[in-house]
Amino acid sequence: MNLKFGTGGLRATMAPGPDHLNMETIREATLGVAAYAKTLKLTPKIAIAYDSRRNSESFAKETARVLAVKGCQVFIYPKLMPTPALSFAVRALKCDLGIVITASHNPKDYNGYKVYGADGCQITGEAAERIQRKIKRAGGNEISDWREFQDLLRERKINYIGEDITNQFLDSIKALRTCKELKTDLKVVYTPLNGTGADPVTAILTSIGVKNLFFVPEQMYPNGEFPTCPSPNPENADALKLGISYCKKVDADILLATDPDSDRVGVAAKRDGEYEHLTGNQVGVLLLDYLLKWHTENGTLPENPLILKTIVTTSMAEKIAAHYGVKVINTLTGFKYIGEKIGYLEKLGELERFVFGFEESCGYLIGPYVRDKDAVGAAMVICEMADYYKAQGKTLWDVLEELYNTYGHYQTELKTFQFGENEAKEYMKRLRNDLKKGYVQISSARVVKYVDYLDGIDGLPKADVIKMWMEDGAEIVVRPSGTEPKIKVYLETE
Repeated sequence: MNLKFGTGGLRATMAPGPDHLNMETIREATLGVAAYAKTLKLTPKIAIAYDSRRNSESFAKETARVLAVKGCQVFIYPKLMPTPALSFAVRALKCDLGIVITASHNPKDYNGYKVYGADGCQITGEAAERIQRKIKRAGGNEISDWREFQDLLRERKINYIGEDITNQFLDSIKALRTCKELKTDLKVVYTPLNGTGADPVTAILTSIGVKNLFFVPEQMYPNGEFPTCPSPNPENADALKLGISYCKKVDADILLATDPDSDRVGVAAKRDGEYEHLTGNQVGVLLLDYLLKWHTENGTLPENPLILKTIVTTSMAEKIAAHYGVKVINTLTGFKYIGEKIGYLEKLGELERFVFGFEESCGYLIGPYVRDKDAVGAAMVICEMADYYKAQGKTLWDVLEELYNTYGHYQTELKTFQFGENEAKEYMKRLRNDLKKGYVQISSARVVKYVDYLDGIDGLPKADVIKMWMEDGAEIVVRPSGTEPKIKVYLETE
């Protein structure tokens, strides 16, 4: 296998050969994970989930089979399930590792293999390196026991994760409700973009009393071809086009769209009679202000409350949090770093301090019940928030404008540039050299200050990220993608 195993596990196109995801490379990766797991415990427990992509179920079952014949106790969901449900199951079942077969929001030709630690977070860089070494040592021919999945299921070396765990996951979300009942006839259109969100999101929204809940039928059922949405990424407005057409038909208040593994949620809301896509940053600051307002009004804001966000997420969050007397901690890009901070709070006995976590790529977490972003819980609070403001005669866009008027009109944008396999690293090297020489100009503005996260900034782990402040007041963050040969450039102006 030529694929590199990183903190995000594996992600690649599905095709034959060692550079792609297929049954052989899945098997090799799992041999490495099994060998690593055996260093943690003699009989390690591992939970598995999978999404709606082509081959996800068969990849998941082969993963379970290999782990079981290598002496691991395996728990697997009997049907496709969101990534946050896996994070929950790892902790609920006291597992040593978790695995999700998913490529998140990537196009249909991709799939992936994500590994979680016992804390419900994606694994650290150190664990990923250890697994990579185990994969190289294992090779592809180490399996002499070819018992089938069903045989191992009968022997209880593989076990299905029961409905009780799913219900506990949903109950932990409902425990974080911000209102006892909705006050309006809120109309919601929902699409899971042919992914895993249909059952859990529908169950949550129904349970909180969303009576006017409409669906996008073409996108409701699992389909790894994503026939009406070639790029099922709710960050992109194009992914919401079909959903918006249904909003117009039923005069909906909001549209919710979850990605294939249902850890991200995109939102569109009515604005001057039309429906417009809200960015991840815009939804994030709306939720942040709403949750802090709700806690303040109800006297439930904890002592020394904390908000967690990534360094590429809007700095408007700091201004809103400061208004409520709440501290913001920035982490490196990737929700695993937010999850790690929550775990650290738990070890200190200060878990109640965590109020909200979010990242600009449509990832939100409303409580510490999981250690990853969760579109199911976010969907619930987004609806409660929309209802709260609708009762005041306001749309989400109206409220966003009020926030801009109060805290500053922050504008953010993400630019993504495709590179060859090693060109992204070379670009970052050239940028560092130019900055050290003291002169970099972007468009008509010069860089007046920069920080290089490879130096270890603010106590964060070293990372291939550069942040620049421009003479016109703009802020720019540049980093290579962790899963593809791309450079991501985050821009923000006030």
